[in-house]
Amino acid sequence: MAPAPASDVKTSSRTAAHSLARYREEFPIFRDKIYLNTCSLGALGERTRRKLAEFVDLWQSRGASAWYDVWWAALGDLRRRYGSLIGAAPEEIALAPSISVALSAVAEAVDYTRRPRVVVTSLDFPTVAYQWLAKRQRGVEVVVVESPDRVTVPVEAIARAVDHRTALVATSHVYFTSGAIQDIGAVAEVAHAKGALCLIDAYQSVGQVPLAVRATGADCVTAGGLKWLLGGPGIVFLYVREDLARRLAPAIAGWFGHKDQFAFEPRSLEWHDDARRFELGTPSLAAVYAQLGGLEYIEEIGVPAIRAVTTALTEDLVARARDLGLRPKVAPRAEDRSAIVLLPAADPAAAVRWLDAAGIIADARPGHVRLSPFFYNVQEDHVSALERLAAPGA
Repeated sequence: MAPAPASDVKTSSRTAAHSLARYREEFPIFRDKIYLNTCSLGALGERTRRKLAEFVDLWQSRGASAWYDVWWAALGDLRRRYGSLIGAAPEEIALAPSISVALSAVAEAVDYTRRPRVVVTSLDFPTVAYQWLAKRQRGVEVVVVESPDRVTVPVEAIARAVDHRTALVATSHVYFTSGAIQDIGAVAEVAHAKGALCLIDAYQSVGQVPLAVRATGADCVTAGGLKWLLGGPGIVFLYVREDLARRLAPAIAGWFGHKDQFAFEPRSLEWHDDARRFELGTPSLAAVYAQLGGLEYIEEIGVPAIRAVTTALTEDLVARARDLGLRPKVAPRAEDRSAIVLLPAADPAAAVRWLDAAGIIADARPGHVRLSPFFYNVQEDHVSALERLAAPGA
């Protein structure tokens, strides 16, 4: 019998299922909890656990000798698979331990002499703005484009902030503050029209929303394992457009960025010819292996199928929340919503504790409780959460 379409989420009962629910048993947290917090940390899957065990076993049995064949190959495999996920070449992918480090590598490669302005939005994760606010003493001017509704930022507003003095527009694919999907292709056009670069923080999107980086025109994109890629903390990627990677020279460096790193030559620095020049120190191999395990799920299912399921779950969540008077803060159009739903709360931290007492894991953001369903969730999960939030005492 053929499986049900990926978008088939039955809404007639509390025991709804969809075609990807079969993966749920591979995530042990669901044995005891309802997990609706993927946007903070993806649930641990059995494949990820096995990959971590593989790394530990290699460490135990071979020690440093594993570097020269198995572990080195694992780094190349991860660059290739990250690239495949977003439609990029392996040579356009650098590895980093965090978004902050990836942003730093780019920020320290940009010349602000004639273009001191960097444009961000008020809805971006603060790490994006912090990177350039830290450079104000060096003459960098940070322009924050405000959101009129705290859900989206009109591209026209970004366009008004970009001028011939702008070096870079740095913003999000999906806003962590609202879950709204931004038209990053339009943002890239606005930046390029004034000769500026466009950098996209896709941490909130890659794995749940399809992304083809070349089609967007973005010059740099960063995302990683913590959330929707099910790899845990400590590993992210930085995409840098091939021709741009060869032109930019970072002002921060590590031995992994050196073209001949095993020459151990302290008198000269010769960059890699590709995006690896943005890499710094030795990668965390435990995080690399965890990400390789998490990617098995994403690659096997495919992001379009994940998007179909999470869209159906999200729309059901939003509709039920509205019916209960919980007023979700989401983009007006369904096609602009991701699987991030914010529900206003007078005391978000207390509401999250109230959910936790019932075995439901969510997260708090300023003024809101955040629910973020993924392919391993079912309708029953968010129905339980919403009923708890609407109950007396919430």
